[in-house]
Amino acid sequence: MSDLQLHRRLTWVEGSALAIGAVLGSGVLILPAMTAQQAGPASILAWIFVSLLSFPVAWVIGTLGASYPHAGGIVEYARVAFGSTAGRITAWLCLGTIPIGVPIIALVGADYVAAVCQFPHWTALGLAALMLGGSLYLHRRGIGLAAWTQVLFLAMIVLLMFTAIVAAAPHMKWANFHPLAPYGFRPIFSSAVEIFWCYVGWEMIVHLAEEFQNPERDLRRTFLTAPLLVAGLYIALSVVTVGTHAYGSKEVAAPLSQLVTVGLGRFGSIVTGVAALFITIVAIHGNVGGFSRMVYSQARDGVFPDIFARLHSRFHTPSIVLYALGIDFAVVLTLYMVCHVSVGALVPWPSVLFLVLYMIAMASALKLVGRSKPGARIMAWIALLSSAALYPFSGWACLYPVTLGLIGWGVSRRFLKNESEDASRRLTSLPRGKGDSL
Repeated sequence: MSDLQLHRRLTWVEGSALAIGAVLGSGVLILPAMTAQQAGPASILAWIFVSLLSFPVAWVIGTLGASYPHAGGIVEYARVAFGSTAGRITAWLCLGTIPIGVPIIALVGADYVAAVCQFPHWTALGLAALMLGGSLYLHRRGIGLAAWTQVLFLAMIVLLMFTAIVAAAPHMKWANFHPLAPYGFRPIFSSAVEIFWCYVGWEMIVHLAEEFQNPERDLRRTFLTAPLLVAGLYIALSVVTVGTHAYGSKEVAAPLSQLVTVGLGRFGSIVTGVAALFITIVAIHGNVGGFSRMVYSQARDGVFPDIFARLHSRFHTPSIVLYALGIDFAVVLTLYMVCHVSVGALVPWPSVLFLVLYMIAMASALKLVGRSKPGARIMAWIALLSSAALYPFSGWACLYPVTLGLIGWGVSRRFLKNESEDASRRLTSLPRGKGDSL
């Protein structure tokens, strides 16, 4: 096996677990209660709408991944559709996502666990560091071990969430669903924008395409199974949250624990703490796996420094990228501890980058997917227009993708110029034949 070749070990079951874990982030711990507080019972409509909207995104990305099984994912689709410069700009946009987003996921989850279990606040930082370090170690050992760890944790999450929903369901009251929109319909749309961030993460799985046993078959199954399970879980949680009125209490630091306590009493705190821990771990795990493969693939293709294209001699994993991520995570956690940066203030910045990446993926699909697949083209148009409509709601964070895109464009132009100059030097240094003349 080549030193630059990844092992094909993933099945659609493991891929589905990684996809669900990448999407099912820490938002599930707080957003059902938060959106219910903002929009009332009508927040359920927002959850249903965004859940339905997630299917076109997942379907199109899965279709592209099956057709172009490359570890570059969206970067590769942009390159094939619009050229090398577009691919390099997209790669730079990807660099601004996971290095900031994953530590945020870890901190939100760790803070939640500390609040539910009544641990000292300082323990949250240590717990976040342990989760990040554990994920990096498992991915260094191999995607097979990392994927089966994901399957195990995901099974526990689904069991715990299902238990919470079933236990709380008998306590729902019809009166809690009236009035439907006590604050009007405008909060429904603002809630939908927040809910959209719960569905970020599909793009991380197509970076693993080169490690699926049968990419064309397995990716299609993955992107059919994962959205169904995630949407079902999110919508069910929103319904029981509203039906039991398990929201709005200022005394509760962890909103999901209020819901679980309705059905399970004090034992609910333990269930919530364990569920929060597992949810955070699988979210970290799926995103670290996808991002490390993206950087590796782009280093292999010459976009990033060659050192990141090196694979571990034994495990054939992008260990150098994982080491670099470890340094990045340590820096972000240190800044959080020293500068007391608000996690909430950081969230919009990587989120808006994901939104732009979805727009790029949908535009690439419209260029690459033939007219023989009208369903995929319709879904790409729906997702592209919806994402573009949400972009202005990002506030000042909308300048973040523009800045990274300009950097990527500048680096790309410099690279192409240097490449052209090298080619010219090689041409002029060739020995001339007898018939050559100046």
